[in-house]
Parts: sequence; C-alpha cells; structure tokens
Amino acid sequence: MFGFLRQGGAGGARVERMAAKDAIAKVAAGEMVLIDVREGMELRSSGKAQGALHVPLAMLRMKCDPSSPECLKEFKQGKPIGIYCASGARSSGAGQMLLKLGHASVFNLGSLYEWQAAGGKVVR
Repeated sequence: MFGFLRQGGAGGARVERMAAKDAIAKVAAGEMVLIDVREGMELRSSGKAQGALHVPLAMLRMKCDPSSPECLKEFKQGKPIGIYCASGARSSGAGQMLLKLGHASVFNLGSLYEWQAAGGKVVR
C-alpha cells in the first residue's frame, strides 16, 4: 500500500537531501519550487515557509502530475522541487512520488524547523 515510500523513482533516481540554507537561496532566486506537504491544521498552527506552495500529501498526485488537468502550473516548468513537512518523513515519501510522476530533480529539505533555523522566513 505504501510502496511509494520504499522504492526508487524513475530510472532509479533518488530523492536527495538539501540543506535548508541552500534551498532558501534557490527559492529566493526563483530556481526551485518549494512544497509544504503538511496538513492544513499544521499550517494554521505554525505557518509555512515563505514562497512555499501548500500541497498536502493526499493531494500531491493530482496537483503535481504534469498529465493531470489539476496540475499546478509551477510543476510544468521543469524546475527542481524542494519538499518539507514537520519532520522530513512525509517529504521523503512525497519526493519518491514526484520522481515516479516524472519530475527529474527532487530534494527533501526536512522540516519547517530546519528552514527556520537556517534563516528562512515563515508566513502565517
């Protein structure tokens, strides 16, 4: 049932870790799409990283699959994608799913806390 959490993505690609400070710079320069895969209640409680799109894990396939009519335009540009959640576990699984959907460059940033600790802004 949760095989997407264990298996490699397209062509054996893997979700790489990226330091939050590097992701902050890439997002600010418009070189990376940033996704928060936490649930709405979590965002209301703690805010989200500045520049992040909120795509809950349950909506990921629909909103990030380039072949889906519901795909957000940001995921049709071929930019690297950075993902975070509360601890880094959901973002790892989400990254595997994105690789299987055909996204070539996917990075797990870990948690919102790591983003903040590296100087990233949080908006509420």
